[in-house]
Amino acid sequence: MAVIKIDDSAYEQQLADKAERITTQFAQFDAPALEVYESATRHYRQRCEFRVWHEGEDLFHIMFDQQTKEKIRVDSFDPGAPLVNEMMQVMIHQLKGNEILRRKLFQIDYLTTLSGEVLISLLYHKQLDEAWQTAMQTLRAELQQTYKVDFIGRARKQKVVFGNDYVTEKLSVNGKEYIYQQVENSFTQPNAEVNQKMLAWAQSISEPLSNDLLELYCGNGNFSIALAGSFNKVLATEISKSSVKSAQFNIAANKVDNLDIIRMSSEEFTQAMKGQKFSRLDGIDLRSYNCQTILVDPPRAGMDELTCRLVSNYDNIIYISCNPDTLERDLALLCETHKIARMAIFDQFPYTHHIESGVYLVRSDL
Repeated sequence: MAVIKIDDSAYEQQLADKAERITTQFAQFDAPALEVYESATRHYRQRCEFRVWHEGEDLFHIMFDQQTKEKIRVDSFDPGAPLVNEMMQVMIHQLKGNEILRRKLFQIDYLTTLSGEVLISLLYHKQLDEAWQTAMQTLRAELQQTYKVDFIGRARKQKVVFGNDYVTEKLSVNGKEYIYQQVENSFTQPNAEVNQKMLAWAQSISEPLSNDLLELYCGNGNFSIALAGSFNKVLATEISKSSVKSAQFNIAANKVDNLDIIRMSSEEFTQAMKGQKFSRLDGIDLRSYNCQTILVDPPRAGMDELTCRLVSNYDNIIYISCNPDTLERDLALLCETHKIARMAIFDQFPYTHHIESGVYLVRSDL
């Protein structure tokens, strides 16, 4: 049996190395002592993708070594959540003896939740005909006797959904449960337990603040919904249609009544704040918001200069970053007007060089 094992004895050192790297990189900004939030050392990823290898009658998951490009058989995967590992075994067992479902299958994606739901996507180099769909319905009916599982079949210009194309996650933050729809092929934080720590950290910053909150790059409302209780009103922007749709679902599911989400890029919102008219802002009076706090969670490229200038107009800035280098670049501008009050790292991706950071800035003259 091919098992991807983790040597978790190395975890504390690798986390300490990350903390030291960030402390050194950002020393120029005179930040306070770095707060460090660790991950579970195993079974922390709720989302995993594997290629599928066919070898005679055998069938198994594989990954590719990033350096050598050599394929690695994966029957058990230590980084994967317990439900991911369980469903890996179940799916290989089910597919091996099913010629219709296994033929020309080249990838399986698993999306699971702490709440026990799982969505499995099967990717094929063939069209998904009626015989395939009947076989898939039969498999889903059998597995649903034991698991909260739905399926998606994908082929060229074809997507077939059996059940829902999303899972519903339930996160616990400071004793309160939050519900989040997570759609297949849309961005979600893969390490749910660390995500809970990120939300708790952001709540600890927001709790003493008042007035209104603006959030840019809000995704499915991950932060907006968890922070809404700390503010009078929240206005959030997101460019992805699917993420905005999920955010609206999550607003209703969590019974949040002080949060509006508009589908705009950060660049468009910057233009709107300068007076440019957008039909998507119909019914939204930007002048009615008294936003003294802004939260940004940009992509790896960070923020463009105009957005940075917009952000610097707010008294309080919460900046969540997945790229220390673009964070450093943006802080060079933001620290012209603000100082860092708190800084943290969240180990979303153990045993990798990736680092998720959080920075809280306050205006220097306050």
